[in-house]
Formats: sequence, C-alpha cells, structure tokens
Amino acid sequence: MKKSHQKRKAGVLLHISSLPNADFGDDAYRFLDFLSHIGATVWQTLPLNVPMSDGSPYQCLSAHAGNPSFISLQKLVDSQLLSQDDLVQYSMNPSIESKQQLLAKSYENLAQHKDSLIYKDLFKDYKKFCHKHASWLSQFAIFTILREQFKRQSWNNWPKVFKLCSSRNFNLLKKQHAKAINVIQFTQFTFFSQWLALKKAANQKGIAMFGDIPIFVAFDSADVWANSGLFKLDRSCDMTVVAGVPPDYFSETGQRWGNPHYNWQAMKRNKFKWWLNRMATQNSLFDMVRIDHFRGLESAWEIPAANDTAMQGTWVLAPGDALLAAIKKQFKNMCLVAEDLGIITNEVNALRDKYNLPGMKILQFAFGGGDDNGYLPHNIESNSVVYTGTHDNDTSLGWYLTLDSHTKDHLHRVLINSYPTIPLDFISMALNSPANLAIIPMQDIMSLDSRSRMNTPGTMGHNWQWRFDWLELADEKISQIKTTIEKADRSANLSQFSDNQVFITQDLSHAA
Repeated sequence: MKKSHQKRKAGVLLHISSLPNADFGDDAYRFLDFLSHIGATVWQTLPLNVPMSDGSPYQCLSAHAGNPSFISLQKLVDSQLLSQDDLVQYSMNPSIESKQQLLAKSYENLAQHKDSLIYKDLFKDYKKFCHKHASWLSQFAIFTILREQFKRQSWNNWPKVFKLCSSRNFNLLKKQHAKAINVIQFTQFTFFSQWLALKKAANQKGIAMFGDIPIFVAFDSADVWANSGLFKLDRSCDMTVVAGVPPDYFSETGQRWGNPHYNWQAMKRNKFKWWLNRMATQNSLFDMVRIDHFRGLESAWEIPAANDTAMQGTWVLAPGDALLAAIKKQFKNMCLVAEDLGIITNEVNALRDKYNLPGMKILQFAFGGGDDNGYLPHNIESNSVVYTGTHDNDTSLGWYLTLDSHTKDHLHRVLINSYPTIPLDFISMALNSPANLAIIPMQDIMSLDSRSRMNTPGTMGHNWQWRFDWLELADEKISQIKTTIEKADRSANLSQFSDNQVFITQDLSHAA
C-alpha cells in the first residue's frame, strides 16, 4: 500500500447498524464509494461485537466475537451456501432468529459438501479459522449454548457445575454440543470473512477502518465466565465492585456502567495474556483502534456493587503503563487512539503522551467557558482526533438548537459569524482545526436533528437504532462535504497514510 507524508485526514463516523441494510452487504460497499468520492480516508465504527438485548455495542457477550446481525445473507447466496428462495423467505420475517436459522443451514450445506470442488477450500479455511481463534472461539460457543439453555440468565446464576468453567466440564460440553458449536463457529467465520473482505476493499481505496474497543467487558460475557479469576469477584462469582464514572458533563449522578473491574494483579502475573489476545483480534479487524475510556488504564472509578448510582466510588490505580508497553511490544505497528474525555489528570495525560497516542477533542464541549478550554480550535494539538460530536453527543444541529444564549454567542464569536449555517460551519471548524484527523458523524453531514441521535448516556430505550436512507442524502450535502474537506486540505483520492501508520490487509483464511 502506498504511503504519503500528508497527515491531515478526514473521516466519517457511522456504525454498521446505521447503514440502510445494517450489514456487510452492498450498502457497506456503496458507503466506501461515498467516502472515496468526498475525499475521506477513514471510516470509524462503534464496537462490532455481539450486544445484549438493549443493543449497546459497549455491553457485549464477547470481547472477540462479531455481531451476526451484520452478516450479509446475500453474500451467502453468492457463495451458493443459501438459495435465493431462502433470501425471499427471510425478507418475510427478517428477525435475528430467522437469520440464525439460515446461518445454521449455511453451515449444514458446507459440512455436507465439504469435499466438493465448490466448498473444499472454503471448508479448509473454516477449519484454519477455528484453529487460529481457539483461545476464545469454543469458549464463546459453549457460553452461548449454556446461556440459551438457562433462558439467558446471567452465568453467575447457573448451576454450579456449569458456572465453574473447569477443563473437564468444558471438554464434556464440547462433545455433547458439537453440532451447535460448529454452527456458532461457522457464524463467526462468516462474520470475520465478510468484514475482512470489506476492510480489504476499503484499504484498496485508501480508506482506513477505525475501530473502538471498550476498556471494560460485560459481566455476563464469555470472557468473565471463562476467566473469572481475572476479575474482582467474590467466592460466589458475584461482582464486588462495578465500573463507571463520577458525575460529569453527561450525568449529575455519574454513570454506573455495571461492568466488572479487572483483577490487575492476576493479569500482570500472566503477562497480560488475556489483554494481548483481545488486542490481537482488534488488530486484525482494524487499521486504527480507539481505546474507549482510556483514563481507566491509569486509574478507574470503582463503585460498590450494592450502590445504585455512581456518586459514591473510589479512583483505583491501574497498570496502564505496563499494559501499553506489552501491547506496543507485541504489536509494533498498531495504531491506537486514546478516548481521553471526562475527568483527566496529569497522570493520564502523561501516560497518553508517553506512548504518543492521539487524544480526542469534541467541539460541542468547547463553548460557554473561557479561552483556555482545551476543546476550542485554537487550543487543539495536532496529535489529536477532532470531532463535532461522538455517538454519545446530540447531533450538532440538535445541540445548536438547544444552546443557551451565552454559549451560542461564544460559538458565534469563534466562528466570526452571528448567523452561521449549522452544522456545515461547525463541520468546517473541525476540518480546519490543527488536529491531524477530523471525524464527522454521518448525521452531521446530513444536517439531521436530535431525532437522529445515536445514544443518550444514562438512558434506556431508543438508543442505537438510527439508520440513514440513501434517498435522504441529498446531492447538495454530498457536494458540500466534499468541498469542505477539499478546502481544509484533507481530501485524498488515493491512499495517503502517514509514515507511522502501517495498514495491513489480512488474508481471509488466516484472520487473527
């Protein structure tokens, strides 16, 4: 892949679930064409893992496994593992259960004809995938099967014989549920294959795929079930403390996320093996990875598990320096970005700077205070990623329409315009900032209001559901963002990556 000394880049934030068909099918490739046309060279998504029932990609059943909802059934038809009639039947009842049934049918077709000329190589690739991902794949499969068997109760409420993931029980379960395990493993093989094909197409267009890794994992996950000793649990496997953040911009009572905290001493003893395996998966899936809640690698807010809010807690030190050193040693070319929002201390800044990680700057946080606000454009460092807003913010138009007069006047003064066009002028502010990378949410490109907000932290219900429609993406909006990116000297029609970033296209059969 070609390299360039150009460092100023533009990208778009859009999760896979927000594509019109919400999968790795034609809309995803059409979106690559859109990015290429407007001169953007980065596509940022949210985590791609399997979410809980609320749909949050930050609370998932596995730190490794991909969300089967994103699998394109049409591509399985193209591979002759399904028929067009299967697709028609699915269109009449497009549920996740229906998709799982068709994924099972795909595996059965592959297994029955594994020696045929059409499927022989594909079956070999599937077996290679299972071997390469053995450290987590079968654990995830058995966890999924048991979770369904016990009606999706949290694993700490399962009978003791299943709650404790002993080697003997594990091997027995592998024999008892061999067929179901193969279906789940094949589903993951399909997910990885389709995603890496999309990534390969993106890289060929000079577009980097930018992923997101939550610092904590969900308690009710295969990771905690299979590695309970690496988390702060009591003898009954219940959490003693939970993760979150104290009161901040987003919530007066803080955010009680409910994730388990790491037993860092245990992790250090095995040289962070669990974390390194996790990062290996992310490194294979993405060209760049954002560490969500980076400050938790220096110290994390521990809330007593019995508390209903995050107001009462304690900052507890974490071995982020040792962990990042281990990550950098094993993945020398891994491009990491620190989500350093919230209550940030000098120690957190020092940790980020030691590893030369870009931090995040959110323009919606810049106004209404003094000129020393670190999010104001003139205070942004070049080694940063600037956003108008993230998935946790309102859309920029929705934000602007609810501003108080003081904050709005401050914005107008910085823009030198009392009658700005929002969000276009706000987008232009981000793109013209000193930050090496500017990311614009798709909602802002389309000038959408609060009804298209992705997530409202601390709330339940209507989050993670927004999808766009190509018919709503007017030619005028496409032309505006293309011109704005060009004027900010961030446009690229060819691959233009900085010298310290190496983007590797993975061979599908060897996805790591």
